[in-house]
Amino acid sequence: MQEEAPLADGGVADIDQVLVARACGGDVRAFERLYREHAGRVHGLCLRMTHDPALAEDYTQETFVRAWRSLDRFEARSRVSTWLHRIAVNVILERRRRREPPVEYVEDIAEVDRDHDTLDTPVEEAELEAAVASLPQGARDVLTLCGIYGYAHGEAAAMLGIAEGTCKAQLHRARSLVRARLESGVRT
Repeated sequence: MQEEAPLADGGVADIDQVLVARACGGDVRAFERLYREHAGRVHGLCLRMTHDPALAEDYTQETFVRAWRSLDRFEARSRVSTWLHRIAVNVILERRRRREPPVEYVEDIAEVDRDHDTLDTPVEEAELEAAVASLPQGARDVLTLCGIYGYAHGEAAAMLGIAEGTCKAQLHRARSLVRARLESGVRT
């Protein structure tokens, strides 16, 4: 749980908000603390979306460079972690667009197999990570944002630039593919 800091007026603010305010005022140590607090989760998001440690490191750094440059525009309508995740997703998608053909998304949930989303046998974390890594990029992106990081379909869809229904279809598709790969024992 994040610690909270008292404010001069007697109220209480999330420590991240205090650190952002200090960093906006030029306090580099405050931004360094924000970096230390959030870099691991941002890197994890980047790694899950790219499956490339070098790219994940690069994208993590780019995320914090952009955050530093736009600190004065952070409006505190969301948590700092949500803001940083949004920046990271934007970095990933921008770089991906420059390097790769467009990601294909399933547009309609009717196109997706309707099996239930449970596994009959327990699996190891490494098996699960390998199954997720083997997903098509669109399905992997949605599973990462909704299934792992807990974003609502609307939030994830906005980050990825897709319709909410497409996001729901992709999540269902991703879960079905992961389940099928784990049950079949196929390792990629």
